Amino acid sequence: MRIIRFVDPTGNVSLGEPLEGGRARRLRGDLFGRLESTDEVVAVRRLLPPVDPPNLFAIGLNYRAHAAEGGFEIPAEPLVFLKATTSVIASGEPIVLPKSAPDEVDFEAELAVVIGRTARNVPREQARDYVLGYTCANDVSARDCQIRRDQQWTRAKSFDTFCPLGPVLVTGDSIDADRLPIRSVLNGQVMQNSNTSDLIFSTADLVSYLSHQFTLRPGTVVLTGTPGGVGVARRPPVFLRPGDTIVVQIDGIGELSNPVVAEA
Repeated sequence: MRIIRFVDPTGNVSLGEPLEGGRARRLRGDLFGRLESTDEVVAVRRLLPPVDPPNLFAIGLNYRAHAAEGGFEIPAEPLVFLKATTSVIASGEPIVLPKSAPDEVDFEAELAVVIGRTARNVPREQARDYVLGYTCANDVSARDCQIRRDQQWTRAKSFDTFCPLGPVLVTGDSIDADRLPIRSVLNGQVMQNSNTSDLIFSTADLVSYLSHQFTLRPGTVVLTGTPGGVGVARRPPVFLRPGDTIVVQIDGIGELSNPVVAEA
């Protein structure tokens, strides 16, 4: 099933199955419980992120090509960091280059896992039973803060608007999450072009590993890492500028597109 979260014409937040022409077939029920399709078709007034996550975990250096382009060894266990939940925006909303760090903002196309039920100490072979579905993500990163100024990742990864998610949530029974072509496209030019088969730690590995460190509540989002081709690794480097459009494409899920603006 393909699910969107949106504001309907009456101003209410709704769930639906996306249709052509900016419409959706309304779904009845709970995203983390039982959902039923209805016959009601409504206009999508405004698209929202597919979930409102209670926590947002992310994984660094989880594609072999990305580790190689940075000159890093393959990690022995997942490299975990947090992004602020206030960084989440929907497809179509602008990424804002912050006044305090506007010059080296980078893109990172990522597959995001959405947890469907509370997970704690989950064996790897059962991990996918705890996954609601998958969506596209962009782990936007201020590289000057990450690499030189702060020498840690919290601020660099957590500015407002630095985690676009969407546009749809695809349920876990619909796709093979570890065999998905993934790309980022900047102003029409392909920058990253890979496949989730290049993941060092699979989606099941990550869900199990994280559940042994933290309680994963329904709606928790896990960003699984980015492929090679990020802007900071290019020569010369390529960073986001006002007027750009950055797109994350994952076959079987969809296209997450966001314009880039300067902070007012």
